[in-house]
Amino acid sequence: MKRGTPKLPVQQFVILSICRFAEPVIFTSVFPYLPEMIRSLGVPKKEVSKWVGFTSAIFSICQCLTAVSWGNLSDRIGRKPIILIGLFVTMTFSIIFGLSKSLPMAILARACIGLGNGNVGIIRTVVAELVPEKELQPRAFSLMPLVWTIGSIFGPAFGGALADPAKRHPEVFGHIEFFKKYPFALPNIAASVFFIIGIVTGFLFLRETLESRKYKRDYGLMFGDMLIGACCGRRTKPKTASPVDDERTPLLNGDRTSRSEIPHQKKSEGKPAKLTWAEILSPQSQLILLEYAALGLHSLAFDSVFPVFLNYPVEESGGHIGMKLPFKFARGFGIDSQAIGILYTLNGIIGMIVQFFIFPYTANRYGVLYCLKITSLGFPLVYALIPFTALFPTDATRQIAAFILLCAKLGCVVFAFPCCTILLTNSAPSVQVLGTLNGVATSVAAIGRAVGPAFIGAVFSIGVKMGYMIFPWWTLAIIGLLSAVPVFWVIETDGFAGASLDDDDGSDDSDSEQPYEEAPTSYISGGNEGLIVERVNSKATDAETLRICENAANDSESDHDDTENTRIKDYSSIDDPRRGLRPNN
Repeated sequence: MKRGTPKLPVQQFVILSICRFAEPVIFTSVFPYLPEMIRSLGVPKKEVSKWVGFTSAIFSICQCLTAVSWGNLSDRIGRKPIILIGLFVTMTFSIIFGLSKSLPMAILARACIGLGNGNVGIIRTVVAELVPEKELQPRAFSLMPLVWTIGSIFGPAFGGALADPAKRHPEVFGHIEFFKKYPFALPNIAASVFFIIGIVTGFLFLRETLESRKYKRDYGLMFGDMLIGACCGRRTKPKTASPVDDERTPLLNGDRTSRSEIPHQKKSEGKPAKLTWAEILSPQSQLILLEYAALGLHSLAFDSVFPVFLNYPVEESGGHIGMKLPFKFARGFGIDSQAIGILYTLNGIIGMIVQFFIFPYTANRYGVLYCLKITSLGFPLVYALIPFTALFPTDATRQIAAFILLCAKLGCVVFAFPCCTILLTNSAPSVQVLGTLNGVATSVAAIGRAVGPAFIGAVFSIGVKMGYMIFPWWTLAIIGLLSAVPVFWVIETDGFAGASLDDDDGSDDSDSEQPYEEAPTSYISGGNEGLIVERVNSKATDAETLRICENAANDSESDHDDTENTRIKDYSSIDDPRRGLRPNN
């Protein structure tokens, strides 16, 4: 029997996107104003790039220290609580960062954000658990980066417009002493609204995806169901999480659910064996993790130093004594944080289009590994060309050239990171260790993201002192070229769910070798809400199982009827929160 076409669980992806949205807004909103903020804290102009890099790096250093722990914890207590904790910690310390009046305070606030947030890896794990089907992975794994891209459109414009409001918008904020004393607080305070929306939405509607925890009683979901019932004018009974909503599961007699969905029911197989680190970190996983760390290193290094380059003063031809074109020059763009924010916003709009419309089609057409190979070679080319945009004769031509290269870099990012995530997910030996594996990925990427900005920030300072603006960018290009090497040893695999998702190719040969043992399917029998029929033999058809359901419902005295295809169990004594919740058709 061939399977139906798999579909994305749209509702849960929308909820997850709402939870995710606040983080890219707050993280990218600092890019336009961070150089100004660092200068306002008493740092000399020529040291700004170094401390901008270190402030960005400390977040990643601290994230590296705790990401695996957050991943392990999510494998034990569930994904949902870890996501909500991460959102709350990020919101709190982002506000503290905006209120910072000294460099150590700003650095400490960024460090606490890194220590308390493991959401990057956890959200990837949730996506992998929601969509194990390989054919849906390019679309599914592009959705969270798409959310990040949308946040990246809004974030820089948001930060650039709201930073130092007493000076930029004196007619509105000029008389408010608080914003004169704390000029960079407003972007972070305003962003807290998005965090509150994300936390509330996640608490009420986000379903747990960890197999061992998703059928536990969830008071947030129960309260959310009651709110929906009250708003819609209908009465509902609270329910626990379901792994695959009605969006992905066809109905039979109004209700169909997998055996694992029955609350408090013990599985016959018992707990899976715990895998060793050697099994979790296979050679393929290690190669992908190495590439992931390298991507994080040079991509975030670019993100941290590019606004500094744009903000750096323009040196006219005779302004620098030692200038010798085409290689020896130290020129920037001399544009402020608001203009930088607009540039990033326009760039983000293009990135969003590429992310949603071009990436899924291209990845399905050519394969994620091929796409990763091509884009990994695109990064060093962009980095090598960036400094020469400052040599264009007019402001307009300089900004157009920089914008084109910024879009090219974003295009590489849009492809490279989701491709890495898909390859890493498919290299996992079991879904049981996805949280841990993604925690490791977050840690190694955090190492790269810590080293990259700090290193390139220092190199940028050295380069401009020497009069060589190309020095940091060509250094970054060499790093990008070296980081492409591991990609060409990676082998694309079907993943832990690959075999289970292939169709039967129409063969009914009972002796044919099955790639996996199909999980039993259960049906809540029509009029008898206490009877649940479990299909044990995967070859039983829906019609056969339905006939057995009807016979079992008519035989009120039979509470156990083993047949070739099914066994009947009486769960009427179980407080099943799904009972009585069939749609009123």
